[in-house]
Amino acid sequence: MKYAYTGKKRLGKVKFSLLEIDEKENREEATFYLFMLSKLFPFLENDMGVDLGTANTLVYVRGKGVVLREPSVVAMDQASRRVLAVGDEAKRMLGRTPGSIIAVRPLKDGVISDFEVTEAMLKCFIEKASKSQNRWRPRPRLVIAVPSGITEVERRAVCESAAHAGARSVRLIEEPLAAAIGVGLPVQDASGNMIIDIGGGTTEMAIISLGGIVFSRSVRVAGDELDEAIMNYLKRAYNLMIGERTAEDIKVKIGSVYPMEKETSMEVRGRDLVAGLPKTLTITSQEVREALLEPVQIILESVRLTLERCPPELSSDLVERGVVLAGGGALLRGFDRLLSEETGLPIHVAEDPLSAVVEGTGKVLDELEFLTKLTTSDGRG
Repeated sequence: MKYAYTGKKRLGKVKFSLLEIDEKENREEATFYLFMLSKLFPFLENDMGVDLGTANTLVYVRGKGVVLREPSVVAMDQASRRVLAVGDEAKRMLGRTPGSIIAVRPLKDGVISDFEVTEAMLKCFIEKASKSQNRWRPRPRLVIAVPSGITEVERRAVCESAAHAGARSVRLIEEPLAAAIGVGLPVQDASGNMIIDIGGGTTEMAIISLGGIVFSRSVRVAGDELDEAIMNYLKRAYNLMIGERTAEDIKVKIGSVYPMEKETSMEVRGRDLVAGLPKTLTITSQEVREALLEPVQIILESVRLTLERCPPELSSDLVERGVVLAGGGALLRGFDRLLSEETGLPIHVAEDPLSAVVEGTGKVLDELEFLTKLTTSDGRG
């Protein structure tokens, strides 16, 4: 759809309207008008960066920073498929809904598993992020971070979901590159930088130089698999069935991947698989570490393979600069020490690992030429 500026001054105020013209003929001209309009009137800008994660979705609004941080969960009526709740409210329903209501996570391993539900979730988050914005603002332009290993079909699914959710245009940026920009690495320099982003559905690792990815690797083992490993361990060792939320709580409170100076423990409540009755037991941080061993080893092996593909000149840079660890997995106790021991490189945990990717999309929004170079477009301007 094309819009043209028809501004006239009236009583000291600027009056303007957005006129609809032929969409197919003049798309480029329409984009130019909107760009010029946003430059003349900055309050009309409506650009957003989105970290569309398996576990959480974060939204960055240009000029405001991160305005939304909610779980990627949707509660809906099973019969009518009507959305009842999204985000925090929906997550509280996980594992506690009656038969007529289901709480689902529409993204799996970093990619869309349910197109319609993802569209509804994105639409809700965009509306929430735009709530305080001027009503005359055009539909938002989005920069969305996606895993580096997804296919073209999966990329198209993200673009179409965002377009149907109300985006004017959509650009995609690879998560490790966004995370590197978000933590402040000098990605445009002729030097090696390495980032490891452990999210909810995927672990992304990339070696970056001169504004581009030299080599990247995406493995679909991350926070969700760590939770699942804890659930399986308790089932195998104690015949105790627990839910996803309880497993995540255990991981956050006492989870570790490296021996701690002071080991801890916590009470866990679940259902006894033999008796079928509620049961409470105490587990230790050593047991959780044992449970996490297998998925953590997969991540470590992927890091080694990435370093093996690093060119010699960039390897020397990594010895000096080290590796930056981002994402929710970076908060797991001892992960930095374990990585340092396994690779022999200095490991630095990002200042705000959970916001690294979305902060990167926000920084990219401020550099239009950089945005065009680093991102892929949906073809709609």
